[in-house]
Amino acid sequence: MTPPIWSLAIVVVLFFLSAVSSSSLPPEDGIRVVSAERLIHLTGPIARVIITLEVENSAAASDASQVLLAFTPWEVKHLAFVKATRVDGKHRKKAHEPLRVQASDLPATPNGVRLYSALLSTHLKPGESTTLEVLYVLTHVLDPYPGRIVSQYAEPRQLVYYHDSAVLLSPYHVVEQVTYIKMPSDMVESFTKVDPTSCAGAEMKYGTYYDRMPITYLPISVHYENRPFAVVQKLERKVDVPRRGHIKVTDKYKMKRDGAWYKRIFLRLAATILPDSLFRLECPGILPFAKALPSSSKDRLYFTLVQGPRYGWHCTFTAGYGLPLENYLFVSVDGRFYINLTFGFPELDTVVDDFATTIVLPEGSKNPQTIVPFPTKTSYSYLYYVTGRTKVVLKKKNVVGEHNVPFQVYYESNAIFVLADPLTVWAVIGFIAVCIAYFYFT
Repeated sequence: MTPPIWSLAIVVVLFFLSAVSSSSLPPEDGIRVVSAERLIHLTGPIARVIITLEVENSAAASDASQVLLAFTPWEVKHLAFVKATRVDGKHRKKAHEPLRVQASDLPATPNGVRLYSALLSTHLKPGESTTLEVLYVLTHVLDPYPGRIVSQYAEPRQLVYYHDSAVLLSPYHVVEQVTYIKMPSDMVESFTKVDPTSCAGAEMKYGTYYDRMPITYLPISVHYENRPFAVVQKLERKVDVPRRGHIKVTDKYKMKRDGAWYKRIFLRLAATILPDSLFRLECPGILPFAKALPSSSKDRLYFTLVQGPRYGWHCTFTAGYGLPLENYLFVSVDGRFYINLTFGFPELDTVVDDFATTIVLPEGSKNPQTIVPFPTKTSYSYLYYVTGRTKVVLKKKNVVGEHNVPFQVYYESNAIFVLADPLTVWAVIGFIAVCIAYFYFT
């Protein structure tokens, strides 16, 4: 099967990266990669890459405060998540230290390669070596080919292309390296061979390669069969935090089938689906969502669905559920209240293109502060000016399963509002008692 023109164009552009001289890069500061192992997981709709690096600082160099990571412009565009961990020790005595990763202030290279810095809390002294484990996630990198399915009665196969490099793109000299690619099945149509290359079942191996210079890039393409997958185009979550009772959560989803489409016109069906029929629904992406939701929410789920055949559908629905307030609201040591919630989407292999969560704080709340372990676009406003309910909005694009982590919203509360509800109750009781006494004695 002949690859499309755009696929060849990508390969040509990526191949250009390997032809650019490494003299345009910043100096290595004595660091070299002794060994590198790269594992690319393509078992789902998202590409997860795990890199294990053993780096060494030259005996004649100065202390190293960072280790640079290199990404192509195409990878930066699709990069959703990146983290690095420093591993010291061996076997059971291993110690894992999370490292802060940020875009490097070094200028981009002439060929557009972007550098990120993994900051070392303890500098790497001359002659020392250490091990780094790097995880990064790429979204929307699987290109369906063919892009449209002709028959809607047979069970068509969905084939996708994935493009990468047989070797690690690094600003350092790499002494020894190997790359593994894991796919969902052994149904591989074609792949680029860069000796030594081997393929056994659902796993491919590129390497071992030796003594590769900085910014070496050997473009490869893999054409294989992948399962249907869903994408959440937009997710709007509203969290209403009361002073007592249950937290009310409402999620509004807009989803689509992100893969090959039928050429023929497909039927559109609008329906409201109750929870019992939800688990019998044969829509990719809906069933994992239902299983991932809290058990307390499944008896109150209602979905408004617009569905076509398996290859080509859109879906919009709203999910609402309650959470016990005492499990999520706490008091900090400085006397402030804080709500502990979870960010993102509960399904690991689903990407959310546009995510927004709105937290409506109780009456009388002021001075809100959010603590999120990654950058977000945050805004504050007042929902009701009379009661003073503060609204906190967090927005982020390209959200994946690794973003499904706890975050906190701290706020101060006016004491009069804490007593507002009890005072209202006692005032009503007192008024009733006065009325009864009045009519009884008069």
